[in-house]
Amino acid sequence: MAEMRLGAMESRFADIIWENEPLSSSRLVELAGLALEWKKSTTYTILKRLCERGIFQNQKGTVTSLVSRDEFYAVQSQRFVEETFDGSLPAFLAAFGSRKKLSEKEIDELERIIAEMRG
Repeated sequence: MAEMRLGAMESRFADIIWENEPLSSSRLVELAGLALEWKKSTTYTILKRLCERGIFQNQKGTVTSLVSRDEFYAVQSQRFVEETFDGSLPAFLAAFGSRKKLSEKEIDELERIIAEMRG
């Protein structure tokens, strides 16, 4: 994956693909026109760019993802923690928790995730 980053509009476009894949490139043009008010040429330009980054592919007019939405955002989250918190997930959680009080449900979910990682 050459460049696993998306701008705001690229992200909205990617969501259209992830929500509708597999889809024909003509259907993608139609959906991007409705949701983003893009012309056909803009849709194909952005699609080509995201295909070159290894996120999507357009094979014989059928557009599919090479990276799932969950995989993509996992990479983005990991990169953010590495770049901003020197790779320390505890430092990220401490910073996050200092600005937003976690609910009991959120704390329980985090504890469940940690328990799964341990075992």
